[in-house]
Amino acid sequence: MRIARFSIDGNVAFGAVEGEKQDELVLDIIKGIPFADFELSGTKVPLSKVRLLPPVLPNKVVAFGRNYADHAKEMGNEEVPDAPFAFFKPATSVIGPGDEIQYPSFSQEVHHEAELAVVIGRLCREVPRDRVKDVIFGYTCANDITARDVQKREKQWARAKGFDTSCPLGPWVETDLDIAAANDLTIQLTVNGAQRQLGRTSEMTHPIEDLIVNISEAMTLLPGDVILTGTPAGVGPLNVGDEVAVTIEGIGTLTNKVVKRG
Repeated sequence: MRIARFSIDGNVAFGAVEGEKQDELVLDIIKGIPFADFELSGTKVPLSKVRLLPPVLPNKVVAFGRNYADHAKEMGNEEVPDAPFAFFKPATSVIGPGDEIQYPSFSQEVHHEAELAVVIGRLCREVPRDRVKDVIFGYTCANDITARDVQKREKQWARAKGFDTSCPLGPWVETDLDIAAANDLTIQLTVNGAQRQLGRTSEMTHPIEDLIVNISEAMTLLPGDVILTGTPAGVGPLNVGDEVAVTIEGIGTLTNKVVKRG
């Protein structure tokens, strides 16, 4: 099931996305919230009539760096970490499909990073590897927007990766992918229609299970929290006016435009 979060006539709701062709998609409005038992209301609205929002509002976004060997090399790191390497993006960095990425005034070199995002579905801590699948709600597309010059200049990545609008998520959460399938999906990114990144999640050094075991050893994960799993090679610059799109097999496409911060 594809679960979207949207607004219509000033109201915010969740809905199940139905249909195959983009111009024929409809939302069956959900009674309640998708992290608990819910029912479909049977009230349907065309996707074209709503504004899609970030599919979840995470308490925290845990991101993992250097999880694709080729990307680590292109960043000048010949060796990938023996253990998963985590950092955070604040909830205020999250935007949804169609929202604008605001080019930060303190950077002259902003890069795109296409990523598979894992959405946590239940409160959990110290998750055993064989139970990881039980705590996953689903998967969505993400773009780990990075102020690369700031990342190189500052030892902490908080400003470089945590600025407002630096974490586009969407367009919805796909809940029907099992973890084996999620660990082997095509992931690609285009800028103004030209392909920049192309890889498979099977190229991750540390698969999804390792990432969730690693971070849940240290902290409690809450429903709606998001895990970013790393980016394949091909990262590069974004400029004001660019349209950037992340497409992940079996999930969908997340599109955003870059604008100058007002």
